[in-house]
Amino acid sequence: MLISFLFFLSLFAAVGISSYRKSRGTKSDYYLASHDVSPMLVGLSAVATNNSGYMFIGVIGYTYVTGLASIWLMVGWILGDFLGSLWIHRNLRQAAKRSGESSYAGVLACWQGTRFGAWQRLAGILSLLFLLAYASAQLVAGSKALYVVLDLPIWSGAVIGGVIVAAYCLAGGIRASIWTDVAQSLVMVLAMATVLVVATQSVGGVGAAWSAMGQVPGFLNWYPSDLLIPGIGGAALFVMSWVFAGISVVGQPHVMVRFMALDDVGNMVRARCWYYLWFILFYGMATGVGMLSRILLSESGAFDAELALPMMAMELLSPVLVGLILAGIFAATMSTADSLVLSCSAALTHDLLPERTESTRILKLATVAITSLAVAWALLNEQSVFSLVVMSWSALSSAFAPLLMVLAAGGRPSQKLAIIMSLLGLATALGWRWLGWHAHIYEGMPGILMGLVVYGVGQLLARATVARTVNA
Repeated sequence: MLISFLFFLSLFAAVGISSYRKSRGTKSDYYLASHDVSPMLVGLSAVATNNSGYMFIGVIGYTYVTGLASIWLMVGWILGDFLGSLWIHRNLRQAAKRSGESSYAGVLACWQGTRFGAWQRLAGILSLLFLLAYASAQLVAGSKALYVVLDLPIWSGAVIGGVIVAAYCLAGGIRASIWTDVAQSLVMVLAMATVLVVATQSVGGVGAAWSAMGQVPGFLNWYPSDLLIPGIGGAALFVMSWVFAGISVVGQPHVMVRFMALDDVGNMVRARCWYYLWFILFYGMATGVGMLSRILLSESGAFDAELALPMMAMELLSPVLVGLILAGIFAATMSTADSLVLSCSAALTHDLLPERTESTRILKLATVAITSLAVAWALLNEQSVFSLVVMSWSALSSAFAPLLMVLAAGGRPSQKLAIIMSLLGLATALGWRWLGWHAHIYEGMPGILMGLVVYGVGQLLARATVARTVNA
C-alpha cells in the first residue's frame, strides 16, 4: 500500500520538476507558460484543477448524506460550466494575449485598454484571501485520506502536500502545474473507476445495489426533502442554483488561467472537448461511488461522511490498489492546491505589490510564502472540505464572474461600477451563507445575479444622466 502510494507521489513530483527544462525564466512563462500549452494539456489540466479533493472527499460525502438528489449538483454544475464557457473562454484568452498581463485580475483590469488599478488591487486582496482558504481545504482533504488509510497524524498530509507542491511549482511554475495535472488526472480516473467497479461487484451488481439503496429512507428521492419551496417550483430552483455553481467556474482564477495559457485561440474548441469529456466521466463515477458508499458503510453518529472513499477502499481492495486510491485522492488535492498557490502568488506579485517585478527569484519566494500560509491554515482548519470549498468558490465567483461576463459580452463598465459590482456580489453571497439560506439555494446564484443587476442599474443611471445633460 505504502509503496504504491509513494510510487505515484514520486511520479507526480518527477513530472513537475522535469518541466524546469522548458522554463524561460520570465514572469509570463512562470504564470502563463508563455501562452504555448496544447489544447489537450489545457483541457485535462483545467478539469483536474476544477475537480479536486472536493470531488474525492466532498462530493462523495455529500452524496452519502443526500442520496440520488445529489445528481442535480452534477447536472447543474456541468451544464452551468458549459453555458458559461460558450462566450467567455475565447474572449478571455484573446484579452490575455492583447493585454500582456500575467494574472487573471490583471487581464480583467486591463480589458478595455486602460488599467483599473483600484479594482485590480481589490481583486488581488480577495484572491489571496479566498484562494488561500480554498488551498487549505485541498490540503485538509489529503490529510484526511492519509489519516484514515495510513494512520498518519492528521497534520502530515498537509505538510507533505505543501512540500511537494512547492517543489515542482518552484521548478517550472504553471507549466509544472499543468504537466502534473495531466498525470494526476489519469490516476484520478483510474482510482475512481477501480472503486466504482469493485464496489458494484461486491454488492451483487447494479440491480442489487439499486435495491439496497431503496431500503434507505429517502435515499432515492429525486429531490431533497428540505427544499425552501415545496413541489416542482422548489426543485427547479434547487437545480438552477447549481447551474449557477457551474457558471461560477468563470470566476475562479486558478481554473481560468489554464485557458489563458492556451497556445492558439483557434484551439479553444478542442481544449473544451477534452475538458467536458473528462468532466462528465469523472463526476458521474464520483456520484456513483458516493451512492454505493451508503450501502457499504454503516451509518453512525461519529461517522465522517467525507471519509467514505478511503474507508471503502480499505474494505474492498488489496493493499496495492488502496495505495492507488490514496494516490488518486492526493493527486486530486495537489492538482488544485498547486494552481491555487500559483494564482495567489500572481495576485501578490502582480496585483498587489506597488512595484511589479520580473525577477523569478521574487516570484518563487512569493510561492513559498503562499504555500506556507496554506499549510498553516490547513493545520488550524476546523470546517469540512465541502463547506470550505463551496464558500471560497461562491465568494470568488460572486466577486469576479459578473464583471467577466459583462466584459466578454462587450460591456464597458467604469472602474467605480466594477468595484461596486464585485463588492455587492461578494457581500450578497457571504450574507446569504451567514443567514443559512445556502442550505436551500447555492449562495453564488444571488451573488452573481446581484453583480449583474448592479451593472444594469449603473447603465440605466448613466443613460439617464446623459439624457438630462442633452436636454439641458
